Order: sequence, then structure tokens, then C-alpha cells
Amino acid sequence: MTANARIKIVSRSGRLPAYATEGASGFDLPAWLPDGDLVLPAGERALVPTGIYMELPPGLEAQVRARSGLAVKHGIGLVNGIGTIDCDYRGEVKVALINWGKEDFTIRDGDRIAQVVIASYVRAELELCEELAATERGSGGFGHTGV
Repeated sequence: MTANARIKIVSRSGRLPAYATEGASGFDLPAWLPDGDLVLPAGERALVPTGIYMELPPGLEAQVRARSGLAVKHGIGLVNGIGTIDCDYRGEVKVALINWGKEDFTIRDGDRIAQVVIASYVRAELELCEELAATERGSGGFGHTGV
């Protein structure tokens, strides 16, 4: 079962982001490059404008994620893995792309460059203390359970 949330969007390009399929969990973000193509050289990164502004209801965040096709075919990913858009942010959504590929990659106006998944979150109440409750795992970390 899916839940729906109404999210207000301003689009400088006039394009509304869209879900590609009925079962898609994320909607695609298009690049907004009215002045022409952007070439992302191999090994470089760029903050790509979308011309999209969102008003998220309290309790929701927008997670900006890489598009798997761009990652597999061209080595294009997000610099920060997943970008978070908080519900109180009202600026333009920009996508921090990186070209891990071996060839320059050209981004054109309207190209789908990332996807956005809307998620709910819990705001934690942080409590300073002197010690934590013991567990069987304890402080065992990276690889402690074997292969």
C-alpha cells in the first residue's frame, strides 16, 4: 500500500517532474539548462540546476538519488550518495553529480539526471549520558561477524 502526499512545486522550466512508471518509488528530476549543454568531464563534479523548488509538508524529506541507468552506462553518480532536501528548504533543487566514467558526459536541458524519493522521518531527542546499555554485539564493527 502506498501513501500519497501533496507537494507544491515551482518549475522555472514549466516541466513537472514525473514518475516513469506506476510502480516507481521515485520521480525523475530533469536538468534545467536554458543557456545550453553542460559537459561534465571525466573525474569531475558539478552542481546541476533543475529549476525545481519544493514545499514539503513537515515530517517529510526528499531524498535525491542517482539514476541507475546513468550510473551503469556512463559512470554518473551523486557526489554525496544521497542528497537530503529538508521540509523547511525553499531554494532550488540542484543535483551534485560526479562523472566516475572515463569519458566526458554531456547533460542537455531536460535530461533526467536524478530521482527523488519522498520519505517520512523521525526527529530524535538526543540525550547526553555516561554509558550505553550492553548488548551481545557490543562495539563489534566492520566485518566482525566474518565473511
